[in-house]
Amino acid sequence: MRKSTLLFFPVFLASICLTAYGQTVSSAIKRIDDIAAQTLSRLDVPGMAVAIVKDNEVVLSKGYGVRSVTSGSPVTDSTLFAIASNSKAFTAAALAILVDRGTIRWDDKVRDYLPYFTLYSPYVSDEFTIRDLLCHRSGLDTFSGDLIWYGTTHSREQVVKRARFLDPSFGFREQYGYSNIMYLAAGLIVERASGMTWDKFIAENFFNPMGMTAANTTVSDYQLVNNDFRSKKSRDIAAPHNTVAGKQVAIDYVNWDNIGPAGSINASVAELTRWIRLQLGKGTLDGRQYWKEQRAYEMWENNMPKPVSKWQREHMPSRHFNGYGLGWELMEYRGVKVVSHGGGYDGMISKTVLVPEKNIGFVILTNSINSAPSCLTYEILDALLMDFDKKGRAVGPKEDWLGMFEGIKREEEKATKKALADDEAARVKGTKLSLPLAAYCGIYSSEMYGDVIITIDETPLTPFGGLKITFEPTPLFKGQLTHWHYDTFELSWTTQMMLPKGKATFILGADGKPEELRVVVDNPDFDFTELKLKRKG
Repeated sequence: MRKSTLLFFPVFLASICLTAYGQTVSSAIKRIDDIAAQTLSRLDVPGMAVAIVKDNEVVLSKGYGVRSVTSGSPVTDSTLFAIASNSKAFTAAALAILVDRGTIRWDDKVRDYLPYFTLYSPYVSDEFTIRDLLCHRSGLDTFSGDLIWYGTTHSREQVVKRARFLDPSFGFREQYGYSNIMYLAAGLIVERASGMTWDKFIAENFFNPMGMTAANTTVSDYQLVNNDFRSKKSRDIAAPHNTVAGKQVAIDYVNWDNIGPAGSINASVAELTRWIRLQLGKGTLDGRQYWKEQRAYEMWENNMPKPVSKWQREHMPSRHFNGYGLGWELMEYRGVKVVSHGGGYDGMISKTVLVPEKNIGFVILTNSINSAPSCLTYEILDALLMDFDKKGRAVGPKEDWLGMFEGIKREEEKATKKALADDEAARVKGTKLSLPLAAYCGIYSSEMYGDVIITIDETPLTPFGGLKITFEPTPLFKGQLTHWHYDTFELSWTTQMMLPKGKATFILGADGKPEELRVVVDNPDFDFTELKLKRKG
């Protein structure tokens, strides 16, 4: 009797522990679900989808809000969103498969596969490795050269070739500088080494075997039907949104095909749970090995340190390091290593997060420019990593992340209004153009980018008249120039744009004629000063 009781006791104890564990996860998911629902209104998000995996099980997969404010159609966990730079982990994993096959090595020279690969220095061009491509240590500044590909007619190969005109901001392998173009080059190595396009490689090695039937690498067949987007593969597609006069407005998709390996994948949270399970399985899903376990650790290894900011130190004292692996961002949070990546597309922001040692992973997809993915990342990590009492109260200090990000949003809105007011205050009233309007017309060319054409605007907006500006490689970039002061014009986009207004200044030469055009558009993504536009002829 005593022996059987002793045998039963550990089983009974384990049963209690499992039940308590299940209740803990369940209550955490309930907290996350409640906060996600609040996030829509408090951070001005039209629609969102969230999925969480714990111990190889999907514990939450849900849509919130609407696919489009115009149609009002609800977001589901099958709704497709642009995941943008979350695509980089797919490209790194594609290369991991080729490493396993013995086709490439992480430290192979890029020029062994792309002989035309050329950057600012012969030494850098010769020594640049595949690993360098994947961990953002090129010496270029963050987002440098993105105007070469964004919305342009340049092919993938042409984009990489034009990178030779970019100037470095620091030494090779010296500092972190996030580069989409380097990931494009990595995707072209996938093509060269595998004999198939990057798009086909991703489909055949990930989407198809994993059952991600709706996921794709292009928006080329997306069509707007009854205010909702449709494609050959899906009738459930979220619309991107932009804020216009304080309100969210549904906008069209921008084709990102020419930067594909860095950011053109579209997927739903339901399908991305399989990608998360594959990652947490260290390359194995449902008994199939996609890449060896060693490759997973290599992709999650800190290849390029990043500083911990003052804000991070103040609000996350347990965040002791930041870094970048191969296709993944890395940090420490609450005593565990967090592997993650964000994505920013026109009118969409997303986030994928892994906590390998806790077997946790989640993905957040949204259809506007907002801070919800960042906010929810910390809310979800806290809910799943912190201890809570029986009443659901956190044991120990916990930030109100939603309240904090709501406050940050208000401060950013105030800062934007102040910047506009300061800009207007700095305008010098009563000045005139140095030359007749027609004298500014012509072609201003950038070796890196291509031609920008200035013509007379037949519908002038000011007494001084106006000009039209056309960025020839980028059909999306069209605008009107109206006199601001001296030889500076205000640039107003005439196409549906995520970019704010800017300034265009004509620089006169010794002969009194325009010889250079300097464009400045204040935004976090594109540096128009890199264009270095010189007048032709």
